Amino acid sequence: MDVFALYGPSGTGKSTSALELAHKHKINAIIDDGLLIYKGRKVAGTSAKYERTTVQAVKRAIFFYEDHAAEVRQAIRDFHIDRILLLGTSRKMVDRIAAALEIEPISTYISIEDIRSSSEIKAALYTRRTAGQHVIPIPYIQVEQDFFRRLIARGKKIFSSKKEVIGETTIVQPDFGGGRMHVTEHVLRKLVTLSCKDMPEVENVSKINVTLNDLPSVSCEVHLNVSRGTSLPQVAHKIRRRVYDSYVQHLNIELHHIHIHIGRLTIAGV
Repeated sequence: MDVFALYGPSGTGKSTSALELAHKHKINAIIDDGLLIYKGRKVAGTSAKYERTTVQAVKRAIFFYEDHAAEVRQAIRDFHIDRILLLGTSRKMVDRIAAALEIEPISTYISIEDIRSSSEIKAALYTRRTAGQHVIPIPYIQVEQDFFRRLIARGKKIFSSKKEVIGETTIVQPDFGGGRMHVTEHVLRKLVTLSCKDMPEVENVSKINVTLNDLPSVSCEVHLNVSRGTSLPQVAHKIRRRVYDSYVQHLNIELHHIHIHIGRLTIAGV
């Protein structure tokens, strides 16, 4: 059996990336948080997301319980799976999963940092910290709603480069999520305004739009008052740099796109 492993800290987007990675390497089975997912659907196991404490969730994810491990081992045999992708928070964790399921050794290790950009990872971590949202790479209809009293929602369809659907995700909020911080949209927009507050060229910033899903981005309209001969591209670059640095400093988010639109331009002395 060819065993692949994708590892990285919790909340960095492994489950979201798993379907694309599996499609790329022609892997039709995934082990994620206690589930065996075969051809995009759950076929065996119990999700760690159903557990009420973090300790119980970890035990479920590493197949600590023998009846759970035995069920998934049997399903791997029944479906004649010869290529499988394991997800875990570290190489040690995926090694333990492979041992519990008796499918070691792992032939290929892949770090989440190898397939997702720093900005994507930080955006995923922000969503985990603020919303407590977890992703399961199976269709919404397969997730038992009774286990999640706070949130269960449709995730998104994952497409290949040829625009074919290769899988679906579901968003859940498990009981063991713990404390979360809340950042309002007003604060996200205010960071953009404050970034430009002491720039003499900027009179006003308006129409601010912030998107932190997938590739985080900011767009805004600025009103400028500049002297003759001022380089507008340099002013725009300075604004983008300040907005970018502000989001990194205060939220640890690397913005992927920052769109600056000059809505009004005043040239001093004209």
